[in-house]
Amino acid sequence: MFQKILIANRGEIALRVIRACREMGIASVAVHSTADSDAMHVRMADEAICIGPPPSAQSYLHVPAIISACEISGADAIHPGYGFLSENAAFVQVVEDHGITFIGPSSEHIRLMGDKITAKETMKALGVPCVPGSDGGVPDLETASRVAEEIGFPVIVKATAGGGGRGMKLARSAEDLETAFRTARSEAKAAFGNDEVYLEKYLGAPRHIEIQVFGDGQGNAVHLGERDCSLQRRHQKVFEEAPSPAIDPETRARIGQTCAEAVARIGYRGAGTIEFLYENGEFYFIEMNTRLQVEHPVTEAIFGVDLVREQIRVAAKKPLSFAQDDLLINGHAIEVRINAERLPNFTPCPGTVATYHAPGGLGVRMDSALYSGYRIPPFYDSLIAKLIVHGRDRPEALARLNRALGELIIDGVDSSVPLFRALLEEPDVLKGDYTIHWLEHFLAQALES
Repeated sequence: MFQKILIANRGEIALRVIRACREMGIASVAVHSTADSDAMHVRMADEAICIGPPPSAQSYLHVPAIISACEISGADAIHPGYGFLSENAAFVQVVEDHGITFIGPSSEHIRLMGDKITAKETMKALGVPCVPGSDGGVPDLETASRVAEEIGFPVIVKATAGGGGRGMKLARSAEDLETAFRTARSEAKAAFGNDEVYLEKYLGAPRHIEIQVFGDGQGNAVHLGERDCSLQRRHQKVFEEAPSPAIDPETRARIGQTCAEAVARIGYRGAGTIEFLYENGEFYFIEMNTRLQVEHPVTEAIFGVDLVREQIRVAAKKPLSFAQDDLLINGHAIEVRINAERLPNFTPCPGTVATYHAPGGLGVRMDSALYSGYRIPPFYDSLIAKLIVHGRDRPEALARLNRALGELIIDGVDSSVPLFRALLEEPDVLKGDYTIHWLEHFLAQALES
């Protein structure tokens, strides 16, 4: 087992990894920018090393600084958390070349799934159902027009190297296609340095369903059910739950087994999430995230497992500590992502937290790096907390979420908490009857009124 793990991240996910390390008797090393010198993960880790100034490119994304921190501290492994360098194959290759263990998939698998086109082709070959679309990148408007006519409008133009909704444009008709194609390429070039795009059939009212998989890197893998992440704003998830209100046990077992077999066949190591659009009883693969997800706590809640601990074990070449038959769903869990944002426009709202009080009680978990007096810096993602609740069934989880939101205090900065209080008054949310477009429509109506 590892002696010391460096966490190449910040905020609540860095704390999450530190806690797992402490329970396993492993020393932890926090890295931080000068803007995060007073951050909670810096206080909680066994050691802390400053790796640069506030901009991410000069600190959390600066590979030489992170490798140097490993060498200075004597860390024998790196946990990337999510975001930043967690899915950067070049970084993983550097880590591997320095004889340090990367707690996650191999650079080969990250590279394979990081390219949307290659990932789709791979998954199709492994028997995973995919959205109808172009076979590879679309080099020009003429080709895009031909593909769109073949699969039928509406279509969505997507950046090959995309993510977070950037480089994605909808074309409802042939007249829309030129603008969508050129805009998507321009955004992709600016955001990712790669303007290659591809086309997919646009599904009118799907849900966003993702399957949690876990492989040991030796040809064995399991699935841990699904998460429903359909409540989204601008392709960003805000409310996640497990299991999905729309998936029955037979469907869950079928798609879960398909995904587990696929990652087992490629020898995948560690945690991964295979994301789908789900409509009219059919699954359509959209991408695979080769890392821990922000919403992993809801899976942990219903299965009673520690996914970070399992990541560390598997990276140390230990066998999986559970088999598929051990993974039985217990109850229902919901997570809401709380951002430091000013509603209704969701503009970032950094500043000083005057008072912070986390909710508690049975079935309530708060993953956050906040504390009273903490200064939320303006340089990073606005996510400041994740509130996770677990109940015997969905109604109990919803009631527990409502209670916990009422207990939560974050004074001094605006947050997205009022959005979740409002959602819990909506019949569609209470029934679990929503698609990936529901929240956008809800917000548009709220702004009009």
